[in-house]
Amino acid sequence: MTTTAHSPDTRGSGFAPLLREIKAAGLLERRTAAYAISIGVNVALTALTWIAIAAVGSSWWVLLLAIPLGILTTRAAFFGHDAGHQQITNSRRLHDWIGMLHGNFVLGMSYAWWNDKHNRHHANPNHTDKDPDVGEGILVWTRQQAEGRKGLEGWLSRNQARIFFPLLTLEGFNLKVSSIRFLLQRRRTEQVEIGLMVAHLVCYFTALFVLLSPAQALVFALLHHMIFGLHLGSVFAPGHKGMEMPGEDSDWGHLEKQVLTSRNINGGLATDWMMGGLNYQIEHHLFPSMPRANLRFAQPIVQQYCEKVGLPYLSTGLIHSYRMGLRHMHEVGRELREEKAFAR
Repeated sequence: MTTTAHSPDTRGSGFAPLLREIKAAGLLERRTAAYAISIGVNVALTALTWIAIAAVGSSWWVLLLAIPLGILTTRAAFFGHDAGHQQITNSRRLHDWIGMLHGNFVLGMSYAWWNDKHNRHHANPNHTDKDPDVGEGILVWTRQQAEGRKGLEGWLSRNQARIFFPLLTLEGFNLKVSSIRFLLQRRRTEQVEIGLMVAHLVCYFTALFVLLSPAQALVFALLHHMIFGLHLGSVFAPGHKGMEMPGEDSDWGHLEKQVLTSRNINGGLATDWMMGGLNYQIEHHLFPSMPRANLRFAQPIVQQYCEKVGLPYLSTGLIHSYRMGLRHMHEVGRELREEKAFAR
């Protein structure tokens, strides 16, 4: 939805009182030791999964291990995401190495590419001209983007709500392809990243083809990336899809821009773990450098403040959030579906 109707007085100093309250609660302080433990646990569990793959080896039951590996790979992506937001330590250089090791080496995805894309998203969430996550592509997010689409693009736009989750299974491959294209354009300045991605590809496929038969290795890699893409996409998608989409004439301050375009996902500790704490999307967008583990503690403070200043604050269940997003995507393609039906 595109709207600029809601305009409470949140510009300028409207964010300052909330920021002071969050700082006073100590929620912006780094949790380096906790991160070190979490990263260590994830590395250990990933290593155990590879040991299990080696042990099961010749049996096709080994494909079941693509599930935990996909989940642990997504958690590695969370750590790379946090490094990009400078959440872990006070050292930018160390953040870059944490990000590159998790992104380029573990995932085969460019840390620089992700940061470039993700920072533009944070600066202008849900703005079709400025947020790459809602720019026109395979999927479209406004009727203007859908207008005039024909052929395969038209079919995708007409049916995008139905095929959204199947498309997410391709996201793991898309991240690699987009990263490679980005790095090749900047290969003189991103040699370390290219080297780490090459190391990832060599180590990953060498391990698979040494431990498994060629057919098993290929199917395992396919399943692993499908699970990773589905999991990662399912975490990031419900935070913004179907929320406000500011137009060119919007004059929103930081508070309004981030709260109105985002929604939180309820669900307790299990949801927090599976979504990496990013289910507190409103708090994350307001305070991107806040350690993820602190977001749930910031949530009641932010909600109370929004209620105080009269700013709508949406927190809903996971299923309902997907329904909202899919309903929006379905509505975007409505005119194309009507045109197709009329042409018949």
